[in-house]
Amino acid sequence: MANALLEVKDLRKQYPGGFEAVKGVTFTVKKGEVFGILGPNGAGKTTTLEMIEGLRTITGGTAVLDGINVQDDPYAVKERIGIQLQSSAFFPNLTLIELLKLFNDLYAEASDPMQLLREVGLEEKAKSEVKELSGGQKQRFSIATTLVNKPVAIFLDEPTTGLDPQARRHLWELIQAIKKKGTTVILTTHYMEEAQILCDRIAIMDEGKIIAHDTPDALIQQLLGRGFKPKQTVAPATLEDVFIDLTGKELRD
Repeated sequence: MANALLEVKDLRKQYPGGFEAVKGVTFTVKKGEVFGILGPNGAGKTTTLEMIEGLRTITGGTAVLDGINVQDDPYAVKERIGIQLQSSAFFPNLTLIELLKLFNDLYAEASDPMQLLREVGLEEKAKSEVKELSGGQKQRFSIATTLVNKPVAIFLDEPTTGLDPQARRHLWELIQAIKKKGTTVILTTHYMEEAQILCDRIAIMDEGKIIAHDTPDALIQQLLGRGFKPKQTVAPATLEDVFIDLTGKELRD
């Protein structure tokens, strides 16, 4: 694919004993898009990301990111990406600004820590420790750490799980702002509304395989084309919209 940042071909992960968690996954991610990987628990989403990120060995197939084969040079790939895990741990007695400075020291490409905090709405928390942050603030700070090395792509593994509606929508805005700056975003999520709003294209995984791969609108049209009829009329607003309207859009940090 022209303008591809990531090309994954026949990617596989097999564990001792014969269990195959990822079974020949193939997809591409374009530069500057938000690409989502969806699927039920145990579908192989996180394992797929971890192989691409160089965090887990690849059993078969290839993953090439920004022209670099992950198996050949995983460290070069790690220099070009940012990773936000499902659960992140930071030194508990360091402030946010100190932690970002520490991350800066790990890379030759240095960023301005205060600017990063400003971008994620945490400038006023610069001298706070991570343990003092709310759940939404911790997720935003975790995303700030993915941007330290000015990556070509960031990987977000279920970034809004456990957040309240205000914090979740604020994180959506943050991800959209990161995309506008030209950074590719690859994420997993269990929230279908989130995927439909954020993702340019998605891959749906089940039992270690990709079973569908297209834009959200195209996948919906394909479903309708197979004769699908909704069980109920879709309301023009959701309960979450009611909640936001009544309680406000501002973050409750």
